[in-house]
Amino acid sequence: MRAARYYDRGDIRIEEVDEPAVTPGTVGIDVAWCGICGTDLHEYTEGPIFVPPHGHPHPISGESAPVTLGHEMSGVVYAVGGGVSDLEVGQHVVVEPYIIRDEVETGPASTDYHLSDDMNFIGLGGGGGGLGEKIVVKRRWVHPVSNDVPLDQAALIEPLSVGYHAAQRSGAKAGDVALVVGAGPIGLLTSAVLTALGVEVIVSEMSPLRRQKAAETGVAKHVLDPASQDVVAEVRALTGGKGADVGFECTSVQAAVDTLVDALRPTGVLTVVSIWGRPAQFDMQKIVLKELDVRGTIAYVNSHPATIELVESGKIDLAPFITGRIGLDGLVTEGFDTLIHRNETAVKILVSPSGRGL
Repeated sequence: MRAARYYDRGDIRIEEVDEPAVTPGTVGIDVAWCGICGTDLHEYTEGPIFVPPHGHPHPISGESAPVTLGHEMSGVVYAVGGGVSDLEVGQHVVVEPYIIRDEVETGPASTDYHLSDDMNFIGLGGGGGGLGEKIVVKRRWVHPVSNDVPLDQAALIEPLSVGYHAAQRSGAKAGDVALVVGAGPIGLLTSAVLTALGVEVIVSEMSPLRRQKAAETGVAKHVLDPASQDVVAEVRALTGGKGADVGFECTSVQAAVDTLVDALRPTGVLTVVSIWGRPAQFDMQKIVLKELDVRGTIAYVNSHPATIELVESGKIDLAPFITGRIGLDGLVTEGFDTLIHRNETAVKILVSPSGRGL
């Protein structure tokens, strides 16, 4: 089968690889669609980060570069291994793409398996990836999705789960006002979750296309352009001088951090969602004098079932966030290059590894 293989920074190759074997306790999935994530872009431009460098195998997967990329995937079950009795061939599914030690408790009551030692992600740390035609995944990490949800939209459930967990981490509740700085895929999807939960969302974004997406999809009540508007003043005006209750940093840009610290109300919560490739700075005196909480958030933990329910119930429509569909051969030229050099022109670009969805 064909797959996109990450060798090193700036080096991704489309190659023929062996199809994975379906073994007891696993599920074979024909990948329908796989999204290109900001983490994939960081690997391409700055990595390896999550990808184990060649010759340095990951302690759980045992793999090192080259590895198959892709962790935002949807597909159709083509086989189930022994002991798997609650999924069937033909069922639509998404993957919660974790690589976690077998002894870690990952049951429905767990709130921290995503923080366990040596955690990594399928499609980064090994285990195959969604940018291959097929993948085999342990049953624990496979989530069924209604056939009423189109498979291209289902591929966005993984990044939507990031937004769901970020909303949980922030403590945001119905009636709160949230400022989301950055309306890339994660910022928009976090806004979608917040709006579905009854939070009033203000989005700040430089890109006209992404501002338009935030407005036309209804995930934000107010959309601001930081190039022409004083975001802090606007937020204060919209909140009667109080400031936002919660803030979400979704850009990995220093100016976003500064804006959020100033725009949050006293005792507000700043949630850092983006992956940072370099240190950031905080004005600690402002944090102290306003008694702000600063919270990190990474990926998701038992978030997929609730996230899937938001989509299946119609509370979140994922279709508008898909702005491109490509095949494997265009991964770098049409996908990565667009998102790295012209990211203001796209939101979420999906890849059909087999080409059947194009």
